[in-house]
Amino acid sequence: MTDAIALLQSWGLEVVLGETVDASYHQFAGDDELRAKDLQRFIDDDSIKAIIAARGGYGTIRMIDKVDFSRFAQNPKWLIGFSDITILHAHLFANYGAQTIHGQMPINIPDASSRSLDTLRKALFGEQLSYQLPPHASNRAGEGAGILIGGNLSLLIAISGSASDIDYSGKILFIEDVGEYLYSIDRMLRCLDRAGKLKNLAGLIVGGFTDIKDNDIPFGQTVPDIIMDIVQGYNYPVCFDFPAGHIPDNCSLILGRQVALNVHDQQVNVQFV
Repeated sequence: MTDAIALLQSWGLEVVLGETVDASYHQFAGDDELRAKDLQRFIDDDSIKAIIAARGGYGTIRMIDKVDFSRFAQNPKWLIGFSDITILHAHLFANYGAQTIHGQMPINIPDASSRSLDTLRKALFGEQLSYQLPPHASNRAGEGAGILIGGNLSLLIAISGSASDIDYSGKILFIEDVGEYLYSIDRMLRCLDRAGKLKNLAGLIVGGFTDIKDNDIPFGQTVPDIIMDIVQGYNYPVCFDFPAGHIPDNCSLILGRQVALNVHDQQVNVQFV
């Protein structure tokens, strides 16, 4: 946490710590009531301009319905994090059309790449954010534009059908995950597809799928194989190996903002509008 505080202060920010930073309740940073109260405090305080989740893990789904976001609707502010924080990203977009930052969290900062931290600074301070990536053998060429949504695949499944669920139609979808079995990734993506969420996308950006596991009897497909098999009947561009997810080079993405995705044989361009 010390490294994160020093970094944020070096950017000219004043850091205010929540009660849950040092709290503990079984595997959580405080019980559900305390964590909801902490988030509520920062939502309701108009002097707070950004709320940065200290870490992900598990537990947001247990407390999100205890939080009153009406003040947020009147006075939006940045919400930053990834992984389990996907629920907050989705909820704020689905209900308030809010833009949020999918990016590094304090627990990850000691191991974070300098590039990822610089993209976080740029996103926070409203600087232009764009990425130029090398080609990937599994990419599907094309051009698409739309509002960027998504985050952790497991969490997108967890909120399906809830008040935090998103309309995927016409959007650019970003997905990433960690520690999952190949068959589970296949099942989750097919769940999204059967729900009609992949059919009408404007584009698909695939980030890090790290520490992926397989069974003793191999599943027989890689993550790119699984994805392209499921979306083979659709025509939108698909980009693999975007530098975001459970990786040191977890570059920032502004969810809820218009983005242009251009996938070509020589280069991939991701440009926020």
